Amino acid sequence: MNNQKNYKIKFLVLILFLVFFIVLDLLVGSTWIGFDAFFHNLLNGVDSTANSYIIWQLRMPKTIAAVLIGIGLPLSGLLLQSLFRNPLAGPFVLGISSGASLGVAAFVMLGGASIFTSAWLFSGGISLFSILGSLLVLMAVLAVSLKVNDSLSLLIVGLMFGSLTSALVGVMQYFSSAAMLQRFIIWTFGSLGGFQWDQVFILSIIVLLSLLLSLRLIKPMNALLLNEEYAISLGVSVSRVRLTVIIISSLLAGAITAFAGPIVFIGVAIPHLARNFFKTSDHKILLPAVILLGAILMLICDIISQVPGSSTVLPINSVTAIFGAPIVVWIILQNKKSHANI
Repeated sequence: MNNQKNYKIKFLVLILFLVFFIVLDLLVGSTWIGFDAFFHNLLNGVDSTANSYIIWQLRMPKTIAAVLIGIGLPLSGLLLQSLFRNPLAGPFVLGISSGASLGVAAFVMLGGASIFTSAWLFSGGISLFSILGSLLVLMAVLAVSLKVNDSLSLLIVGLMFGSLTSALVGVMQYFSSAAMLQRFIIWTFGSLGGFQWDQVFILSIIVLLSLLLSLRLIKPMNALLLNEEYAISLGVSVSRVRLTVIIISSLLAGAITAFAGPIVFIGVAIPHLARNFFKTSDHKILLPAVILLGAILMLICDIISQVPGSSTVLPINSVTAIFGAPIVVWIILQNKKSHANI
């Protein structure tokens, strides 16, 4: 009973923090919008004023995108860590994000960006290629994981696949035109500022679908925490769970990387923060925990990247690395303890 009460209090605190940082993210930027003007535009909807345009067309899509990304990447990281029973598994470490980057590079630098002039077709095309790229790498890593039981070896394999995809991207960069090369390099910096409502709509569908699929994995993932034999004895179809995790991780990593660029560390770090904060490995608790913690951290990173009061906007990838890298180092230093918790 005490644990349940503590969980409820912690979730309530996280929800309040989430609401606070959503409002703060909408307020700050190169132009400060006062509370009165903010709530007036929020309640009255879109009108012809400058504040209305800033809130509804510039900041609202970016804020919603930050929340969706904060949900998607940690969710993918949690599922991959549980599936591989490895504390460092994640979209970036296992090369999934690199595969998504390869898909985007193929689309942008091989002519896709010039063929699809419609915003909807371009967004759909870049999402499709990014998801296919992430799916290709994850399938390759998964195939190797069936042959290799050592977690460290699997991580090295993931990094090697990431290096291979980076090499292929480098070859395409070498032969691409200056305009396409510039467009791709800017994309690699990572940004939430360019989100449009059509992209938010596509990302919302993918994150919602992935979340619904993940809810069905709570019990199987808890069973897999021990080993596959135990899960099979409980009637869990390990192959079906593995396929579902592949689909979810590829969809999330592919779509998020397509629209926001390769955002690192969030997918690996947040699940460990959730485990440490709630002191549990139960996915019934961890699933909503990573959603809330991930959304909050992405909003904080977005606020910092805007350099409030300045027109300067930092690459979101750099800001997330500042937060995520120390956590990953801590994970490595606490490797034995992390293995015991997973």
